[in-house]
Amino acid sequence: MSELFRVEGVHAAPADDTRGSDPGDILRGVDLVVNDGEIHAIMGPNGSGKSTLGNSLMGSPEYEITAGRVFFRGDDVTKWPVDERAKAGMFLAFQYPQEIPGVSVIQFLRQALSARKGLDLSVLELRLSVMEWMTRLGMDSSFVDRYLNEGFSGGEKKRNEVLQMAVLEPELAILDETDSGLDIDALRIVAKGIREVRADRSDLGVVLITHYQRLLDELTPDHVHVLMNGRIVASGGMELAEQLEREGYESFRELTGAAPSGAIAE
Repeated sequence: MSELFRVEGVHAAPADDTRGSDPGDILRGVDLVVNDGEIHAIMGPNGSGKSTLGNSLMGSPEYEITAGRVFFRGDDVTKWPVDERAKAGMFLAFQYPQEIPGVSVIQFLRQALSARKGLDLSVLELRLSVMEWMTRLGMDSSFVDRYLNEGFSGGEKKRNEVLQMAVLEPELAILDETDSGLDIDALRIVAKGIREVRADRSDLGVVLITHYQRLLDELTPDHVHVLMNGRIVASGGMELAEQLEREGYESFRELTGAAPSGAIAE
């Protein structure tokens, strides 16, 4: 099993922070190694830095990596912009996907696929190629003609993110609270979609960022990490997620001397 993704001592802060000239880092030394085909779950309470981690790893201009390095397939991508990381095979599914009025799902996929793989498919060619995935994800054929995320339910937005992941074929998928706002039925549909993608692409590495165990029950991660106060303070298997379900995060906060809940913006 080869190394896919490595994070070494990453510190990160908002790039344009309104709280002052020196707000301090939100991430305070994160280390993580993801090998081909592994699922890693990052769990933590509100304010622990989970979404900052996902956005920083993908190179969002809203955050600045102030120390540490990020490697993808052995390349130092710490200073690479978002588009270069995406083209190389990194993918981020957003917690709150943005609406883009006037741009249909199929048009968005066509442009994204062209940027990712250099394929210049017609809308008809792409429509035919994604029909199987739409069926597997339980999506109506008319879905791709709707404007991106406009009027979508929470479940439709998340299934659309999984559709993008299936079509673009990344090597690493960072899923930022994919379970957020979903009822149990929608969660199971989305989780099934992720399993379908991994069934076709067993080398796909996945980083799941979540609050709750319920998504992990559907996807069964290889490794579970607890993020508190901008650091990974514990790592293990599903037994760690089960401990969190029983005891919550308070014991980890007390053990690590983390700040009170809500003190750090996510």
